Amino acid sequence: MGDDSSASYIHMVHHLIEKCIIFKMSKEECMEALSKHANIKPVITSTVWKELEKENKEFFEAYAESQSKGRQDRMSEEETSQMIHKLISDDDPSSSKDTPNT
Repeated sequence: MGDDSSASYIHMVHHLIEKCIIFKMSKEECMEALSKHANIKPVITSTVWKELEKENKEFFEAYAESQSKGRQDRMSEEETSQMIHKLISDDDPSSSKDTPNT
């Protein structure tokens, strides 16, 4: 039973890391954002990120290269914070806001 909840938690962290990558965040930025907005300890994010790097070595090499080249195309800290907050609340089934109030 504990294994299922641990696997589910790791899968959620994995999913949130993928969202960070979509928004071109560095590992450190992702660790900070998930700590601040999803209450995920940075060591957890770092560990899952490292495992993803092992499994997808070529992708992360290309990603690291694009990170070093594309600093000017990045969102501001405020935009990133708002986006992460939105992503986390979108992933929370208890906060469904699909229907407008009338």
